[in-house]
This record gives sequence, C-alpha cells and structure tokens, in this order.
Amino acid sequence: MFKVELLTRDGAAIAFDAEPSENLLAAAERANIYLPSSCREGACGACRVTHASGDIELDAYSSAALSDAERAAGGILLCRAHAHGDVALHAPFDAASIGFAPTPQRRATIVDIGPAGARAMRIVLQYEEDPEFGRAAQFVAGQFGELEIPESGIRRSYSLANAPNWDGKLEFLIRLQPGGAFSTYLRERASIGDALIVHGPKGQFTLDEASLAPRWFVAGGTGLAPALSMLRHMAELADPCPARLFFGVNRVDELFALDALEEIRAALPQLAVTICVWAPETPPETRWRGFAGTPAEALAQSLANASERPDIYVCGPPALITAVETVALAGGAGATYAERFSAA
Repeated sequence: MFKVELLTRDGAAIAFDAEPSENLLAAAERANIYLPSSCREGACGACRVTHASGDIELDAYSSAALSDAERAAGGILLCRAHAHGDVALHAPFDAASIGFAPTPQRRATIVDIGPAGARAMRIVLQYEEDPEFGRAAQFVAGQFGELEIPESGIRRSYSLANAPNWDGKLEFLIRLQPGGAFSTYLRERASIGDALIVHGPKGQFTLDEASLAPRWFVAGGTGLAPALSMLRHMAELADPCPARLFFGVNRVDELFALDALEEIRAALPQLAVTICVWAPETPPETRWRGFAGTPAEALAQSLANASERPDIYVCGPPALITAVETVALAGGAGATYAERFSAA
C-alpha cells in the first residue's frame, strides 16, 4: 500500500492509499474521494493530472486523452495510473470539484425519443420519484450523466442539454456510433417507457460565474448539448453577459436543434449564432448558404475582430478541441474551458 498526495489548484492537499493493482481513481473512491472523471477508460482526459514525484505505471490510453507532449510534461490519467511507490500529484481543478460521497444513482423513464439530424438522437428522460432526492433534476448547467441500461453492463456518459428543473426532466443529444453498444440500443430497441439508470450529475464543464468576460461557445456535433444547457440557464436568468455560439457539423443533413437555438435567441437577444457546415456539397434544394468551414475557423475570424477577450467554452471531438485551443491562444482569447467527447 502506497501513499498518494494530490495538491489541488487552490492549494488543498488530498491524501489516500493505493494498491499497485488498482488505478488511482479507484483507490481514491475506495477512500470515499470522488475525483473528476468521465469515461474511466483512458479515452476522454477528464481525469488528467500532473505527476510530480514517485513511481507511476500507466495502462494503455488514447493519445486524444493524453498527448505525447502532455505525457512528457508529466501528465497522467488517474483511471490508467498505478502507484509503485509513494507519489505526489498536482491537479488542474479546485477542491470544490472533488466529491466526498458516492454519485447519486436514480431510475428514469424515456418519455421522448427521436432523430436529431442524420447521425444523432435526442432522448428525454423523466426521473422516477426518489425517497432521498425527490423528483427534481438538480445539476449545474453543462454537467453530464452516465446512462446505464439495467442488467446489461452497458453504461455511457452523455452531456445534459437542458437546464436544471423541478419537473425531473433530462434531455440528451447522443451521436450514434457505428457498432457502439449504447448507440445500438438507441437505434434498434429503445422506446418510450424504457427504464434507464442515471449516474450523476458529474463534471466541471460549467459556466465560470466569477468571470465578467463575454462567453463564446464552440460546439461540434452533439457537443452542442452542454452549450444548450448553459445558454438555456443564462436565458432563464436573463443573464446580460454577451454570448456567441459557433455550432458545426460535417454535412447539412446533420444539423439539429435549430428550433431550440431560435427559442434561446428569442430569450437571450445578445446571443449571436454562427452555424458552420464543413462539407456543404449538397443537392440544390438543400444548398448551404451559411458559413462553410469548421467552428474553429469561424472562431478565428471572429476573434480577429473582437473588441473584448472572450472566455471560450468548447465541446466536441478531440480534433476540434485541439484546433480551438490553438485558435484561442493565437487570437488572444481569455480562459478556455473544454469537454472532450469519447466514442460510445
């Protein structure tokens, strides 16, 4: 048994013991310390920290979650790391991001399901009444939940698209992955009335309420979900903060949630929306007349003409995250907050 010491961004020291046979995320949870994480399979990067000292061994992981440059700089993934001696770690998050109680698990029922463009689906769940948590859907806009198909062992993470509410409703926009276990369930078997187990809420991809900078959101595909959640939350509060959204898909027929965006714009009039289509070659009747390119390219053009340094909130596939982080750095943006998708 080895000692693990984790220093958070705001200076809090967290300690727990770890066996070489268990990864550091599991070791922390055995001590009732719930550190930020998502896929738990080395694919998303949500549990990335910096290794300061001690002997660490890493299981296999995706380079999208931890690049060679990040690994060379000391980066590790808690879900892939095993201690072989006392170790010290530095976390990129504050102590407030750490939980000290298990994540709630609640049953919910599918009350609406349907396509969202050509490659995604939208599902709406209704929480069942719970003796401990009641009926409300309590979370912070931008967080995600893990959806589990009962008695199947299939459990995947998806961002919430709606705002917290007392009705107990949860909305998800889910990209359909070819051969994906949860995607196959959605495509072939899911129907209204099905029960699912919701683990959550989880995640720290939320609004920085302390920042006075304009908020610019960049979304690739179903990465739109957390942006919708945060913008809906801003609309409910009549938040006056300047806001922009760059939403991109590969083809015109992949567009979705345009009605929802119009509803948000009506309630949040300072919001500017740029819809981007990367490969707009389509039949004449659906010819694209909007921005032709990626959301990162649209962001670069807008940053060049910006009078204020906006904070950037980006969610989507790893390639988009990397492109936006590069553009934000070169364009002089403020803070950048990112949530990577992993295939499910």
